[in-house]
Amino acid sequence: MSRTATPRSAIVVAGRYRLLDQVGTGGMGSVWRARDERTGRLVAVKVLGRHGSAVLARFVREQAVRVRHPHVVAPHGWAAEDELVVLAMELVTGGSVADLLREHGALDAGTAGLLVGQLLSGLAAVHGAGLVHRDVKPANLLLEATGDGPPHLRLGDFGVAAPVADRRFTTVPGAIGTDGYMAPEQARGAPPDPAQDLYATGRVALELVTGLPPALQRGIPSHPLRPLVERLVVDDPEQRIATAEAALRLLRRLPLPAPDGPPVPDRLGPPPRRRTPSASVRGDVDWAGWTAVAVLAGVVVACLCLLLGWTA
Repeated sequence: MSRTATPRSAIVVAGRYRLLDQVGTGGMGSVWRARDERTGRLVAVKVLGRHGSAVLARFVREQAVRVRHPHVVAPHGWAAEDELVVLAMELVTGGSVADLLREHGALDAGTAGLLVGQLLSGLAAVHGAGLVHRDVKPANLLLEATGDGPPHLRLGDFGVAAPVADRRFTTVPGAIGTDGYMAPEQARGAPPDPAQDLYATGRVALELVTGLPPALQRGIPSHPLRPLVERLVVDDPEQRIATAEAALRLLRRLPLPAPDGPPVPDRLGPPPRRRTPSASVRGDVDWAGWTAVAVLAGVVVACLCLLLGWTA
């Protein structure tokens, strides 16, 4: 995630969300770390970009998602003030699976299997709520900062999520999703269906074990995850594994080693310090500042003495 400095004057949106620093960008706008002034907790806040009707419709869909699950990060509130509209959600500080792949390449079989299982678990909750994510890809798979511990995946970015088989959220010929991860029927404009998320999960699994994005993937290599991937990346949705729960059951039967993957660091670091009142207001003394002033004054006096010919 990219970061920018704190704004010169911290913005508080709707009297509640104090924007601290920018931690990312997306198709809808920028993502900020913020403090919820009501609860005191740090949260992630997505600041809506241009207020076009399509963007607003996507925003309304995303803020309506209320799935509570350990492997899902969904919006839990929103606020608007003048031209500023924000969407609040849990703050996840370990970056994304895309970051992990970019830095480390292909992952070991145990770590790849763990991440796929967590993704399937989150998708089972999403599908159980009657929703299709429609944009499962490494950049939307966020990671908790677990350090040297096992990774903890959170499925995020529900901006194009839609109710199952709701044709109102389908446009033809414009496909909804990301090239390479979309199921063939999704790319053709089929109504939203959970099977489309499962196909994308298969593509993500292939990327985890090969380190290659979909455009460079050439077949399924011999790997402990191969029996699952073969059932997920089937072109015909009728032949694809039916549900996330069924995929999880198959995954748990596979002989996978223990995870031995790379650490997931805190990529954000501590939040910017909030501005405090000046030293005079607090009754404290800025000794470093006064020392600098005294030294400068001494230099000025010495120069004057030399110019005027004064001697001690």
